[in-house]
Amino acid sequence: MIPGPAKVADHDHRVGHERAVDTGVSPVTDDRKTARSDSDDDSGRDADKRGPLFVTAIAALGVVYGDIGTSPLYALKQCFQGPYAIAPTVENVLGILSLIVWSLILVVSVKYLVFVLRANNRGEGGIIALVALLNPWHAAPGSRRRLLMLSGLFGAALLYGDGTITPAISILSAIEGLQVATPAFAPYVLPIAIAILVGLFAVQRHGTSRIGTFFGPVMLVWFVTLGALGLLQVIRSPHVLAAVDPTYAAGFLIANRLIAFIVLGTVFLVVTGAETLYADMGHFGRQPIQLGWFAVALPALLLNYFGQGSLVLDDPGAVTHPFYGLAADWALYPLVILATAATVIASQAVISGAFSLTRQAVQLGQLPRMRILQTDSEHFGRIYIPAVNWMLMLASIALMLAFKSSTGLAGAYGLAVSTDTVITTMLAFFVAIRWKFNPFLAAALTLMFLPIDLAFFGANLFKIADGGWYPLVVAATVFTVMGVWRSGLARLGMLTHDKREPLDDFLVARSKKPLPRISGTAVFMTSARAETPALLLHHLEHNRVLHERVLLMTILTDDKPRVPSVERIEWEELTLGFHRIVVRYGFMQSPNVPVALRLCQRFGLEVDPATVTFYVGHEEIIPSRTTTLWNQWHALLFAFMWRNATRATAYYKLPPDRVVAIGQQVEM
Repeated sequence: MIPGPAKVADHDHRVGHERAVDTGVSPVTDDRKTARSDSDDDSGRDADKRGPLFVTAIAALGVVYGDIGTSPLYALKQCFQGPYAIAPTVENVLGILSLIVWSLILVVSVKYLVFVLRANNRGEGGIIALVALLNPWHAAPGSRRRLLMLSGLFGAALLYGDGTITPAISILSAIEGLQVATPAFAPYVLPIAIAILVGLFAVQRHGTSRIGTFFGPVMLVWFVTLGALGLLQVIRSPHVLAAVDPTYAAGFLIANRLIAFIVLGTVFLVVTGAETLYADMGHFGRQPIQLGWFAVALPALLLNYFGQGSLVLDDPGAVTHPFYGLAADWALYPLVILATAATVIASQAVISGAFSLTRQAVQLGQLPRMRILQTDSEHFGRIYIPAVNWMLMLASIALMLAFKSSTGLAGAYGLAVSTDTVITTMLAFFVAIRWKFNPFLAAALTLMFLPIDLAFFGANLFKIADGGWYPLVVAATVFTVMGVWRSGLARLGMLTHDKREPLDDFLVARSKKPLPRISGTAVFMTSARAETPALLLHHLEHNRVLHERVLLMTILTDDKPRVPSVERIEWEELTLGFHRIVVRYGFMQSPNVPVALRLCQRFGLEVDPATVTFYVGHEEIIPSRTTTLWNQWHALLFAFMWRNATRATAYYKLPPDRVVAIGQQVEM
């Protein structure tokens, strides 16, 4: 764990992970002249535009706490329903409330808000950012850093399963309030929920800039409503506040033993948004997130859970829908509308998080290139990835149709996040050690939180048969895709490496035997920095001519979230009109080659876009028939992903009418 302030800016991670995203080859870092610019043109540093602390904290409510803020709709009632339901007796209700209270305090307030948020990668959080802090990309197979990287990537893969369950269970639980108002709505709950879900995913391509400004105020109203509903009920039966005493939680666990342990998997639903608040830290900063939690979200959640518990103690029959039972009859329909808005906002945050996670994985060479659209020119983090959007929508609809209710979906929810909490605790410990914090204090904190995480994880394992298998299948699929893509890129890099020659030898040969030169500039996109690009050799073999100026451009992804434009360009002038250019991006940025060329003007390298020809590779993967069946399957899957990956022209923002693609067949 991170026991003290950890400002990542104080740690130099520049010479760390470097990944040329065109082929996956990792060139050696060396020193070059660095461009300086007064503007960070496309780094999109939202942190500079956050505004006053209180205003930013309100905005954070709409994104960071959407998931955890809608848990009162279903969390408490699930403890008294399903195959492992317990009777709503006084001891059980107070015991579960005590578990909820101390879970929110220990897991969310202490672990995440006080300690884990300190483990930030230059202001960015989340499991991918945490993995990048360990710089494991070139670690030897079987080494500790390699195993940590794989565990972190598996944790990231788990979040895709969570990204499909959260919209389904949240929206269903909100619409189910209509059944409380009148049973006549029962047949229409599922169709209405699906319609809202389809609408939510359909508007993603337009971006959330316009409606995003309302997220914070709406969630503020939601949290105030949560607190008010709970407070009114607690005033009627204040004895429920005795659940603050942790001995009630201990007594519940001792009295019910295995059943109580299994119920922990349901109690965990109250903290399922903890990973989300960590992942969204880069959008708002640590202080606004902490202020929003301690000033608004935590008091409101505690009051509402106490209110639901008090209602169940007074009327055990209310356990079927204790949240809506807190409202007066006249307030049911407005509450359903407000709850639906809150769940849509919570779902939006998860969907946006899936987009961000995918871009990070693509930039780090863990997933194939995808079409990534920027939906807001002012906020770099607001993106839209069509392929991810529609896959999430289809999966969420399928979940609704398969499980039919929020009670059914509760079995599938929790296992992915509980696994991630364990992984986060372990990664945070090793980050603390790498940052040379006091190892005894880091170990003490880890030993305090890890047993809690493992208890929740173990309890959620009992959900596997009831739907918990679903996020595991999703994670295994995504993790396999990552592994095949990563190893396929490495294999492709090795095969194409054999066809290159040292760049110095090539330039010496050209000086002795000059080739005809034509006007204009040629840009060869390559991952090779010390070798002659295979593209260039193919071009000369067939055309026997060179442009008067040749730029050898390599795109690298650093282990930090963003690289400002002042540090982005490395330039070296070679001989015979050749220039070597290295462009660095953070793992939360998307490359833009035309913009990078404009930055080269700082070196006096004026490039006229109308005279530039971009050369990109277009390899065709041919699976070998002479290898093992396992390797053939591996090669077939990699070839399929390679064919369907976004082409370099679109990914690097190259003008289509200025691109020459040179193809070759590679047998794998």
